[in-house]
Amino acid sequence: MMKTQTAASTGNYKWIVVFMLWFICFFNYADRQAIFSVFPILEKEFGLSNWQLGIVGSSFMWVYAALAPIAGIIGDRFRRKTLILWGLAFWSLVTGLTGISTVFWHLVLFRALEGFGEAFYFPASMSLISDYHGKETRSRAMSFHQSSVYAGTIGGGAFAGFMAEYYGWRLGFYIFGALGILLAIVLVKFIREPLRGASEMTGTSVETEQKPLPVREVLPEILRTPTAVALMAVFFCANFVASVFLTWMPSFLNKNFQMNLAMAGLTGTAFIQIASVLGVLTGGALADALARRKASGRITTQMIGLVCGAPFIFLTGWTLSIPILIVGMTGFGFFKGIYDANIFASLFDVVRPRSRATAAGIMIAVGWGGGAIAPIAIGIASERWGLGSSIAANGAVYIVAAVLMAVAIFAFIDKDTKKIAQQTLSA
Repeated sequence: MMKTQTAASTGNYKWIVVFMLWFICFFNYADRQAIFSVFPILEKEFGLSNWQLGIVGSSFMWVYAALAPIAGIIGDRFRRKTLILWGLAFWSLVTGLTGISTVFWHLVLFRALEGFGEAFYFPASMSLISDYHGKETRSRAMSFHQSSVYAGTIGGGAFAGFMAEYYGWRLGFYIFGALGILLAIVLVKFIREPLRGASEMTGTSVETEQKPLPVREVLPEILRTPTAVALMAVFFCANFVASVFLTWMPSFLNKNFQMNLAMAGLTGTAFIQIASVLGVLTGGALADALARRKASGRITTQMIGLVCGAPFIFLTGWTLSIPILIVGMTGFGFFKGIYDANIFASLFDVVRPRSRATAAGIMIAVGWGGGAIAPIAIGIASERWGLGSSIAANGAVYIVAAVLMAVAIFAFIDKDTKKIAQQTLSA
């Protein structure tokens, strides 16, 4: 049998693969964010209410959340490279087709299909990165990858808003779709599939990789790990808040601060996402350093992000001043990034290597369940209490998430990390 190199012997390639995935993830988020910048146009052109716009936003998220566990199970059993690149090609095609929508149900259908395609990316890509990067570099690698989420959100929101303002809202979707398909074709030759669990293996080569656990074993094992369950509940809360900002900030700025579509699309994403890049890189470095000292290092870093980010959420929705608004969005973005740096790195500390895609899929389902509820919930709330007050109230959601994280730190993490270390050694 042909020998395969472990992650430890791949040299610089383990960082090159993260760099390539960075570009895929850029389109993953640019394509999903673009629709929100053109909400004001869609509202007028299609005659949609806030509730219907919430349905458009949520249709992606419901499908994405529902399919994520299945995508994770598949990701533990098939080549992750294949899932990543075919997923990129499919969701890019759907993004392009979004531009041909003429009625409300077209928008809902194409957003749902985009959720189908994108569901396969994160379980496969996070599992793949974890096999190139062990505990010493995993948070930094995943935090660098996570920075593409913010870049894609800025790029998708700003570009879609600009194109809508000057060339019509459809052209931006055509361009993003074509570029994504081109990227999938280019990267076929350059992304390599590593052995599962390679970053935990010793020596320079191995003959075979471990087989995936049966579904009937892996699902109960993950759900019987208290830290994993707590992290998923926290992700539900955090993604609820993130979805509120992604969905409603352009409209909030357009209506409450009289910004045009291009400016609202840029402002609603740029301050938060640029600050998140700084936060995610800070959170990755801090978490890797703390994780070398104690088992709770990564989730402690996440809790810091949640506690410190809550006041800035309130400030963003509450203020009527643009300078204070910028402070609120920037502060929220920075501390959001600190939390985001370790979403999957923390989970993988308590999950076996051959179950990581499945665990990531379940976590995505839970998190995006929260994300799917948010656009509709805030759309309904805004019609009674106003959009600003509805956004501000999400600071309380961050506090609830921080309390859940504290429970995991003090009650579960030490026991769960010891258990996973013993299981990995005995496998």
